[in-house]
Amino acid sequence: MESISRISSLLETARDLTLEAAQQAGPRKAPRPIPAQQIKKLLDSRNEREVLDGLRRVIALQYAVPAQSTLTFFPAVLKTVSNPYPSTRPLVYNYLIHHAEADPDTALLAINTIQKSLSDSNPRVRAMALKTMAGIRVPVISQIVSLAIKKGVSDLSPLVRKAAALACVKCVRLDSSTRPQVEEYIAALLGDKQYYVAGAAVQAFMEICPERLDLIHPIYRRLCKMMVDMDEWGQLAVLRLLTIYARRCFPTRTKRVKRAQTQAQKAKDFYEELEPHEENEDEYEEVELMDPDLELLLTSTQPLLQSRNSAVVVAVTRAYLYLSPTTHLQNAIGPLVALLRSPQDIQQIALRNIVQVCLHTPMLFVSHLRHFLLRAAEAPTIRSLKLEILTVIFPHSGKANQSLILAELEHFSHGHDAELVRESVRAIGRCAQCSSSQTSRRCLSLLLKQIHSPDQNLVGEAIEVIRHLIQRSPDEHRKTVVRLAKNLDTLTSPAARASTIWLVGEFAANEGDGIAADVLRILVRGYVDEADEVRAQVVLLAAKVYLHYLNGKNAKQKVLDALNPIDPTADKTHDDFTSPVDNEDDGQGFREAPFNSPQKANTGPDSKEKPHPIELLYQHTMLLARYTPSYDLRDRARLYRALLSVPSSTELASLLLLAPKPVAQAPSPSESRRNLTLGSASLVVGETVRGQQDTGIPDWVAEGEEPDPKLRDDGDGKTIAEYSSSAPYAVATKATAGQRLDQALAADPGYKSSGAMRQEKTLDDWLAEESGSEESGEETAESEEEEEEESEYESESDEDERAGLVR
Repeated sequence: MESISRISSLLETARDLTLEAAQQAGPRKAPRPIPAQQIKKLLDSRNEREVLDGLRRVIALQYAVPAQSTLTFFPAVLKTVSNPYPSTRPLVYNYLIHHAEADPDTALLAINTIQKSLSDSNPRVRAMALKTMAGIRVPVISQIVSLAIKKGVSDLSPLVRKAAALACVKCVRLDSSTRPQVEEYIAALLGDKQYYVAGAAVQAFMEICPERLDLIHPIYRRLCKMMVDMDEWGQLAVLRLLTIYARRCFPTRTKRVKRAQTQAQKAKDFYEELEPHEENEDEYEEVELMDPDLELLLTSTQPLLQSRNSAVVVAVTRAYLYLSPTTHLQNAIGPLVALLRSPQDIQQIALRNIVQVCLHTPMLFVSHLRHFLLRAAEAPTIRSLKLEILTVIFPHSGKANQSLILAELEHFSHGHDAELVRESVRAIGRCAQCSSSQTSRRCLSLLLKQIHSPDQNLVGEAIEVIRHLIQRSPDEHRKTVVRLAKNLDTLTSPAARASTIWLVGEFAANEGDGIAADVLRILVRGYVDEADEVRAQVVLLAAKVYLHYLNGKNAKQKVLDALNPIDPTADKTHDDFTSPVDNEDDGQGFREAPFNSPQKANTGPDSKEKPHPIELLYQHTMLLARYTPSYDLRDRARLYRALLSVPSSTELASLLLLAPKPVAQAPSPSESRRNLTLGSASLVVGETVRGQQDTGIPDWVAEGEEPDPKLRDDGDGKTIAEYSSSAPYAVATKATAGQRLDQALAADPGYKSSGAMRQEKTLDDWLAEESGSEESGEETAESEEEEEEESEYESESDEDERAGLVR
């Protein structure tokens, strides 16, 4: 009977395995929902397959959309913790972590079983138990979790030690009072010889105690060597840690060396006899001296540029940018540009980081210019970033590349996408700001073609960029201002009309030109139909034209007064005074001009001279502005009328209206992100992200405040260079075992005295003996005795010198 039951159990197991294999081989379908009572029956079953099915259904309900409450299954699931089935254990632990915080009292019942799993023979089970215990968010078990981590730190399996390193972060988040204990565990895990354990320990170190750099000194060189073998997450953590470590432990030092001579100077020195001359400061340059340990870090990270993870490539570029931008950064440009062949989301992040590097050293991207040319199917954000890169490297490119960039921008400025056309016009303006006069004229001609575009926003942007270019050199663009003034009849964009009128008033309002007065005469006719921003510029133009007229009139009057001086003792007539009634305000803020002022003089029927047309235009414009609905425009008109109320005193008005305006600059759109850290989330978002405040790169440590380089000696039998003020950066040498033995014997005084008693044979001695044996014995006995005495005398003198008696 016993054999029959055994056979039946084997058949049932084989049947279950066959059904499970068939389910895995076929298409996976969502399980048919069953009642909660039936799920509890599956969980209470003794069959492993039924328990596994019940757990899968509970987990499916837990992650369903919308999520359903599965807390009612907590006691039933908790019973399965003690089951020896290896397939159900991960699902039980997942459920326990998810619901432990909601029902901590019930979750504590499973702690004892999980602790027993920490002593399991399978290392994966031990690692899973440690991970689960650290993930249960119940503060009461914080000390139990700390003891479990302590046990995991000394475990023989590296999987368990890695789980212990990752559990340190959860333990500190659970209870901050365990930080001192956890720091000791991290210090032990940082020295682990397994690279994936050390990588996890570095991640925990950066989360818990990133300021404890004293724990990094003895393992610095080991981390540099192990970094290549770590996984991507460990490499990111180590790169971030060592970048900060290098800035805080390696000061920047320079050395003054003589510049390398050119071929012409070498030829001159060779063919001519140069007389001694005084050294010139231009013949020397400052060269950066690099610490050997910093050189080790930069050399060890170079293989990581071939990583398949884009984040690792960006992290290596960040290390090169902030540690050695002159020597090693150029090695990262190619892999960084290669990220543009990644998916679209990675392309945007890569371009954002490329722009950040390009703002620091744009020369490195000139050879990769064609990778930043636009494509029709790209997203607007990617196109704008590429346009920004093209404008940044434009001043550093050759004539051929500059022509290519301008042709690219001109092509897209005639496109159908309004946003792309607008970005292209702005890019042309940025290219014209930082280029030669010839290139600026070409950019200006491209912008002038956009004036007649039907897109009003585009015309406004083009006129705005043209205004910036004219402000840079107004004397060279007098005809351009006249050309823009002629297009006022066809311009319909309010922004374009306002910018053009401002240009006319700023650079063509002199009385001798006659352009501004005619433009004002034409604009006053359609004043009522203009927008408020155009009306404001018309009023400003009227004030400037009238001010130029008054300045010219006052200059002529000063000349006449110099030719015909007036007697100061003459009595003043009554006409020189104005009545206070004439100066009263009319309630609107506008004050009537005095009768004898230039505004009302010559206006009476008995006057012999007619008023000047500029005076009439000014008065008419101020009258129109007086009845404008805009409050701002009426206030402006009142200000101009008050400034020009006294025609003979225009100094203050000239200071306010005719003062030279600063040249407007259009910086790169990413200029505001220059201070953000490369590779951070803040750089992509555009502002400081919560949790990213401490990820910035610190300043270089001051010379003399750096830690002792001997602290980085890990005791592996390799010597490091001694740092002193005379030779701060000597070349690090590796001493062999034989050399170290010779040094130890030489330092032993007993070895010195014993060595002094014997004389070592050199190669010359052996050759002398061989040549002496071949001689035929022609020497006499007297010469042999003299040689023996002389050799004895030399040996004695050598022994005395070795013993320190004779120097």
